[in-house]
Amino acid sequence: MPKWTKTPASPVRIAFLLFDQFSNLCLANCLEPLRAANTQTTLQHFEWQIFTPDGAPVLSSSGMQILPHAPLKDLGRCDYLFVTASYHHERHNTSEKRRALRRAAGLARVTVGLDAGPWLMASAGLLDRKRATVHWDLLDAFTEQFLEVEAEQARVVRDGNLMTCAGAMSALDLTLDLISDHLGIAARLAVEALFIHRDPPIGADRDRNADRDPLVSRALGLMRENLEGPLPLEVLARRLSCQPRTLDRRFRARLGAPPGTVYRHLRLASARKLLEGTPLGVAEIAVRCGYESPAALTRAIRKQFGVTPTDLRAAG
Repeated sequence: MPKWTKTPASPVRIAFLLFDQFSNLCLANCLEPLRAANTQTTLQHFEWQIFTPDGAPVLSSSGMQILPHAPLKDLGRCDYLFVTASYHHERHNTSEKRRALRRAAGLARVTVGLDAGPWLMASAGLLDRKRATVHWDLLDAFTEQFLEVEAEQARVVRDGNLMTCAGAMSALDLTLDLISDHLGIAARLAVEALFIHRDPPIGADRDRNADRDPLVSRALGLMRENLEGPLPLEVLARRLSCQPRTLDRRFRARLGAPPGTVYRHLRLASARKLLEGTPLGVAEIAVRCGYESPAALTRAIRKQFGVTPTDLRAAG
C-alpha cells in the first residue's frame, strides 16, 4: 500500500560516483528532484556528496567540469551509491577501478547504475545472477558480454539492493520513485509539478512492470485543469464516468490518500509555486488556487507547510 506522506528517521545519504565523460543530464535528473524535494518539505531529507575515482575533477560529455567532494577511497557508509558513467565507459573498466567499485558497493545499502554505469557494475561482478538494464544503445553488447546477468530492455530495474536504469530520462523516473519511497506520494506529486507537464506514471511498481491506473491519471489531469474552481467529488466522478466510492477506493489504493486530500495538495503546491516564483498578491493567488479569501489560503498554507505565505515568498 503506498503512503501519502512519510518522514525518514534520518537524512538519506547519497553518494554520486562520477566517471569522466558522464552524462550531465543524467546527474541533473537525479540532483534537481532531490533538491526540489528538500525545498518542498523545507527539510534536508536528502544529503549527497560527489566522488570521483581519484578525487580529481571530471568532465561531463558536454565538457562541464565537476569538482568532487572527495576521492572514492574516502567514501563511508551511505544509503545509495549512484554509479554514473556514459561515454567511453570502457576506458574506466580497469582492475583497480573494479576493486574500488566492489569496495564502495559494500558500503552502500543500495547501489544504483545510471546510463553506462551498469556496465561497470557488471564487470565488477555486482550484477551476477541479477536482473538489470543499461543504456539501450549498449544493451545488445551488454547481453553478449555478461552472460550471467539477466538483461532487460526496461527503463528502471530493481533487484534486491541493486537498481539500474537506461539513461537520463529513466534517471528521473528512478529518482521520483526514490522520493516516493522515502517521503511518500505527496512529495513526489509536488516535485513532479515542478518538472513534468504531463500526467506521470504515479507510483508505478516497475519491479512488476505495473501499468499506471488510467482512472487516477485522468482524475489528476482534471484536478490540475480545475484548480481555480475545484470540482466536488461527485462532479469529478461523473466526468470520469464512475461512482464517487470507486474513485475514492482507487485513489487510496494508488496514492495512499483520498481524492480530496490529493486535490488540496495540488492546489497548495500551485499556490506555493506562485508565491515563490511570481509577484502576484496573496488575494490573486487565492483565487487562482480555489480559495475563497486570502485568509483561507493563509490558514491552509500554515497548516500544510507550517509557515505563512510571506515566509514562502521570502524563501523563494
